[in-house]
Amino acid sequence: MSEIQGHDIDMADIDEDAAETLSGEAAVPARKGSGRRLRGAVAHYLGTAIVSGRIAPGELLTGEVANAEALDVSRSAYREAVQVLTAKGLVESRPKIGTRVLPRRRWNFLDPMVLAWAFEGEPNIAFIRGLFELRAVVEPAVARLAAERRDKDDIKALKAALGGMRRHTLATEAGRAADRDFHDALIYATHNETFVALSASIGAAVNWTTQFKQRQRALPRDPVPDHARVFDAVVAGDAKTAEEAMNALVSLALEDTRTAM
Repeated sequence: MSEIQGHDIDMADIDEDAAETLSGEAAVPARKGSGRRLRGAVAHYLGTAIVSGRIAPGELLTGEVANAEALDVSRSAYREAVQVLTAKGLVESRPKIGTRVLPRRRWNFLDPMVLAWAFEGEPNIAFIRGLFELRAVVEPAVARLAAERRDKDDIKALKAALGGMRRHTLATEAGRAADRDFHDALIYATHNETFVALSASIGAAVNWTTQFKQRQRALPRDPVPDHARVFDAVVAGDAKTAEEAMNALVSLALEDTRTAM
């Protein structure tokens, strides 16, 4: 058992918790010199500790040498992990002061990795509601534009994603991947590069909220028909109906999540 900034650390936790690394691959056991994967494992461990509140905003982390030793990693691996957290707005390092956890308002919650860290624990209802408010603003507008601008390739991609959702259901990883593909295809169908830049964030929000609401029990209803209504309106080029259908989809998904909580 080691200690970092007053928090006890079981070194096995770094291996078990770090299923997601910067390269998207499974983490290997933590050891000095294991490079990129180790950097990802340390960033994951510290990121989840910060986002969960185990290391609170305003706390000043102890020095690089002490923390590297506590985590049993090289100083360079620890330093690179802190750089990852800095890029995501979680911490700030200043000369002669050290590394401090920033207020939550500075965190980049739209970063897919930060979203993943948030859902490692039990996010509060305010955070969940915030994600759905974001979706309620963005996704109906996306559906409207998709109905106006979609082409044959867009329709093909939407149809394939909807078929995958029907075939696998959202209770499976394959089905949730198809769900992400559906929402991505809608964004791409807008042919708007600024919306496309949001695709990773919106896709991550959809994925994690879907997993979260069925983590303890099956979904209370099948959401695939909601997606089918959006699909039908987009294919028909009916922008108003597509927007309304997406509004309903997001609202019903929020209700499902509230029920699950």
